[in-house]
Amino acid sequence: MDFGHPSALCNKLAAGKLDVALVSSFEFLRNPVYWIVDDVSISSDGPVYSVVVAHRGAIAEIEEIELDPASETSANLLRCLIAERGLNPRLVQRGTAECAAKLRAGHRAQLLIGDQAIRFRQEYADEVFFWDLGEHWRKLAGLPFVYALWLVRPEVTDPEQIASRLRALRDKNLAHLDHVIEDAVAGGDAAGKRKTVDREFLSRYYRQYLRFSFGEKEKEGLRAFADLCERRSLVPKRGVAFRVV
Repeated sequence: MDFGHPSALCNKLAAGKLDVALVSSFEFLRNPVYWIVDDVSISSDGPVYSVVVAHRGAIAEIEEIELDPASETSANLLRCLIAERGLNPRLVQRGTAECAAKLRAGHRAQLLIGDQAIRFRQEYADEVFFWDLGEHWRKLAGLPFVYALWLVRPEVTDPEQIASRLRALRDKNLAHLDHVIEDAVAGGDAAGKRKTVDREFLSRYYRQYLRFSFGEKEKEGLRAFADLCERRSLVPKRGVAFRVV
């Protein structure tokens, strides 16, 4: 099993080094040759908490936003959201300085995702503003946003069996979510990350912020994102069709 960051997994899947992977939804929009495992995704229907732009001043006054290279979906979602609001900050790749130090520079901001976003929000909650991309997508489109999908390469001979096993695994984890949270807390404690993996926070995060289905509303949301990406020339104009298993 490969636990690389999203962009690395996308590259391996595209190169045929993986047959199936949980990857950025933008990978499908960019290269829509894959089977999609139906009814499973990582999505939000409103604030997601862990995909944010950290900033100090008004978002309209931001002149530069540093991107996280680990997720093309989040970076392209940000491109669409700021364009729809008529904003035009420079988008640059992340440097090496600490995020808090960069934000003190004035009209600068940083896109944070995943554990880094959670840790930074907890540490600087009283000092920094957080522009939640899931929340602003919901305000714009009125739909859920799909961050990640299980994709299966087209040459795999039995994608239905793989899809069934992944749906069953999702159902098992959701049925025993308290056990999943306990395991995450124990793993975080062992790694010295108690504050990040607080039990109460994880329960709220998994139950209130994240969604794990890929139903009609999620599909509609992904189509809306695809349309915006086409309008912004982030992907070719070809329409999007889902091949689900």
